[in-house]
Amino acid sequence: MPVLEQVLEQYPENVKVVYKNYPLRSHTYARQAAAAAIAADRQGRFWEFHDLLFINHSKLNDQKIRDIAAVLGLDMAKFQNDLKDPEIQAIINQDLSEAARVGVKSTPTVFVNGKKLLNRSLDGFQTLIENELQRSGINVSQTGKKQ
Repeated sequence: MPVLEQVLEQYPENVKVVYKNYPLRSHTYARQAAAAAIAADRQGRFWEFHDLLFINHSKLNDQKIRDIAAVLGLDMAKFQNDLKDPEIQAIINQDLSEAARVGVKSTPTVFVNGKKLLNRSLDGFQTLIENELQRSGINVSQTGKKQ
């Protein structure tokens, strides 16, 4: 995440993050965590919830997920109701189908304009982003400002 934050600071007008769920089958609470993050998003708190899930990834269980929601001050009745919404499971299923289609095998996996980023260092991001911007005819320095 720190590298991604640097990328967003450097390319504020040219880079947008699109988050897709890829709950690992090997992680018992991954799917519940994904559903909870989507439910938190319905209250405008996705990224805060996401960050706390990752900080607590080794301690996740149903109670920890509820505790995170409470710490963030979510409307708990709405949150619990949203967790039961079949639409949330449909979103996760759609994300998993898309991941399978594009060859995602692990998390995190990053794409820039549909190209898998292999070097997730700041330099790797910059190189691929600059190449894509140049290919699109946009002249942008690594400060993210159009020239």
